Formats: sequence, structure tokens, C-alpha cells
Amino acid sequence: MDLKALQTFQMIVKHGSFIRAAQEMNYAQSTVTMQMQKLEAELGVQLIERGKEIGLTEAGRLFYDQSLQIIKNMEHLQTSLSDLKSGESGHIRLGVTEPTASYRLPAILSKFMSMYPNIRISMDISNTPTLSERILNGEIDFALCTAPELGSGLFYEPLFQEEFVALMPEGHPLAEKEVIVPEDFQGYRLLITSATCPYRRKLEMVLQEKGNMMLDTMEIGSMTALKFYVENGLGVALVPKIMVEPEAKRITFRRVGGSLIHMTIGMLCKESAYPFQLSGQRLYQYLKEELPRPLYDGRGDSNGLTGNAVEENKAYHSS
Repeated sequence: MDLKALQTFQMIVKHGSFIRAAQEMNYAQSTVTMQMQKLEAELGVQLIERGKEIGLTEAGRLFYDQSLQIIKNMEHLQTSLSDLKSGESGHIRLGVTEPTASYRLPAILSKFMSMYPNIRISMDISNTPTLSERILNGEIDFALCTAPELGSGLFYEPLFQEEFVALMPEGHPLAEKEVIVPEDFQGYRLLITSATCPYRRKLEMVLQEKGNMMLDTMEIGSMTALKFYVENGLGVALVPKIMVEPEAKRITFRRVGGSLIHMTIGMLCKESAYPFQLSGQRLYQYLKEELPRPLYDGRGDSNGLTGNAVEENKAYHSS
């Protein structure tokens, strides 16, 4: 059924005239007449009673009432498709690791969604291996996370580096040091995240480099929960600096030295999915603008897994 014919029919009913309908729609009168004849032939019923005055048949009255909603739905659909095509609407399924999900994204997404109210965003918060699998299965569109396994059909672009600090209770002996190095953790309980956490794998890699240092550890499944366990005197922890700014009560933090100092965070998607649909491109570009400064290391550009991010990825995945 031709949408233009439905609109013409409604205009005829509104003005009670073929001539007025043609003028309003900037059509020739013959075009209006032909559209109505074609519509009635398609429906198999007469809609309009012709004469000195135009009236509706019983079928015409029924069709007019129903066509109002049809036109409204079709116009809404056309607008939605147009917005989708221009990137003004859409549904983005975003995967994120912690602490980015809790500490960086809420304010960023609040501003983005106020700018693009017709774009829906679904958040999937998990670890990098799980997010990688969900991307490959088509369950999410892209993710902000650490570097995945290489050669897995995924594209990874490093974006920024998360600086880590050593978090400890106030008055802890390590608080007397300005900079903490791995050897300093010996003799103190170290709170660590789960075995699947890239941050823990990075820590284990560093400890292996130091000669498989033996440490007293306590596993805490959540990165965001670590500071609360430190606050209650259960040990010290390595956490992203953003999690302790502003500094919480009863705890303090110190800079860490060596290769413990950062973890690369970037954008992950299927190789075949890059670049994204327009709404996804809008979010991706906005994230690049609002997240910490872009990651450039001098040995490659920011397109794809390059430079230090590659070396870091190889190192902690081979540990």
C-alpha cells in the first residue's frame, strides 16, 4: 500500500475536495484522482462517493479511521530510520571492565545521552576474556577493556593508561616510603583480585620477573571492593589511582615504581565490525575525546594494537 496514496486520501477527507488536496500536496489534480482510483482498486472497495460534494462510503469511514494510525506509525518509522541512518538513534551494546565502568563512564555517558537522547546504551560489565567472547558471539558491539589474546579475529585500539598506586591503611609501615616497588610487599598481606583479572595477571608477571617472589595474599573477587578491605586493615593492594581520588578515610596511597605503574585500556571489537554503525561511531569518538589523553608511544600510531600495548599484551598473556 502506497503511503503517499494514504496521505492523499486523508487530505481529500480533510478538505472535502480533490482540487484542494492537490493544491495542498502540490500535485496535479489528475495525480490525485489516479492515486484514489489505484487505492480503491487495490482495496477492492469504493472509499469516496463522487458528486457535487465529496463524501465517504461506509468502507471509506472505516478505512479513514484506521489509516490515521497507519500514517502516524509509518511517519514515526520513517523518522526512526532516518535518525538511525544519520546516527541520531540506535542501540549500542557496550562492554566495559572495572574500574572504567564505575569510575569513568557514568559522567561521560550522562553527557553523551543528553546530547543524543534517542541512542540507547546497554552496559555489560565483565572481564576482558568474557567480553572478548561476547563480542565474537555478537552479544555486544564493542568494549573498553585491557588487551585481549592476539590472533582471535578481534581488533584492539589502545586508548589510555590506567595508573596504579599502592593502597594501604593509615599508619602502615609502607606509608613511610614515597615510592613502592614489588620487593616492598614482602612481609605484608597483599590483597589481589580473581585469577581472571588482567590486573592480577599483570602483577603476577611482574612478580615472576623479580624471581617468583613469595607473598602472603588474600583474594578479593572485586577490584572495586579492594579499598574497603584495605580500609579495614586486611592488607595492602594495588589499585587504579582513580579509585582513591579523593582519598578515602583511614587509608592512604603511594606511587608505585617500575612496570607496575600502568595498565593499557582500549577499544575492542570484531575486525569485521570496524568502523561501527553511525551511532556506535558517535559514542566511540566521544569516548576518545572524554577519556584520558590518547595513547601514543612513538613506535606506531593509535590505530590497532601497536607499540608498548603489544609488548604488554604478549607479556602478560604468556605469563
